[in-house]
Amino acid sequence: MATQRPVELDVGDGVVLHVVEDGPPDGPVVVLSHGFPELAYSWRHQIPALAAAGYRVLAPDQRGYGRSSGPEAIADYDIAHLTGDLVALLDRAGADKAVFVGHDWGSMVVWQSALLHTERVAGVCGMSVPFAPRPSVPPTTLWRKAFEGRFFYILYFQESGPADAELGADAGRTMRRLLCGVRSDQGATPSDDDGRGFVERFPEPDRLPDWLSQVELDFYTAEFTRTGFTGGLNWYRNFDRNWELTPQLDGAKVEVPSFFVGGALDPVLAMAPPDRQDAWLSDHRGTVLVPDAGHWVQQEKPAEVNAALLEFLGGIARDEKGGWA
Repeated sequence: MATQRPVELDVGDGVVLHVVEDGPPDGPVVVLSHGFPELAYSWRHQIPALAAAGYRVLAPDQRGYGRSSGPEAIADYDIAHLTGDLVALLDRAGADKAVFVGHDWGSMVVWQSALLHTERVAGVCGMSVPFAPRPSVPPTTLWRKAFEGRFFYILYFQESGPADAELGADAGRTMRRLLCGVRSDQGATPSDDDGRGFVERFPEPDRLPDWLSQVELDFYTAEFTRTGFTGGLNWYRNFDRNWELTPQLDGAKVEVPSFFVGGALDPVLAMAPPDRQDAWLSDHRGTVLVPDAGHWVQQEKPAEVNAALLEFLGGIARDEKGGWA
């Protein structure tokens, strides 16, 4: 039986990633890329299931999160660094290719990995955030126009300081409200630009949902109490820089096998409907919307997500040695 192996991997430039590894050392590699504000721990239900199916799983606390390094410079969190970290994991693991699976911000990283490092990607699965092509102008320019006079959390996150302080003032409150509140049946967070921050727009839950135990919430709380949220917020502060760094991706499509999983009650999908991505995915293997699931789909409905993911992985070509072709 496979046993999880926490390891520390140096990915260069002084950055060390804490990685949970599981599965047979010679199995086809699957890299799990978490989102905001999450950790490798958010894949706790997927890691053993994939390992039991014969896959070698690498799930890092990504840079700025958990037990991994958190560089100070905002530019150290641009898309070149984030995708480079995942490719470095393959190099350290001695693997030529992996299937990359991402959730939330991690979805954006794995989608971009499929464009920037195509030769290392056997397949890509996004969860909760569909693929979006490169816009014609910097992203914050679009959002400032679209949300003029209204609150939009990504724009709120752009300035260093206010969001860091608000989210970090009480990590338990932040994680409790976010993990319990990002569902369309909980009511939309008000968009009035009334001086409130981000966390206070989410209601305090009466109780934890069935899928989240107090022990699990305490794990998140302890980690973010120790680290704060600045590392993850710095990912958001690179949207425009990422656009500037990737002019070659204008009009680019994802050519490798792709898959998408989302929660049917995820409010993110109301802003970014998954069917809009289909024209940009040349070998799309399907979209699964899980009933009664919100944004944290792989944690809320692990059995359904695991079944969908294993079916996708089972359809990707292998080489003569059993690795990814």
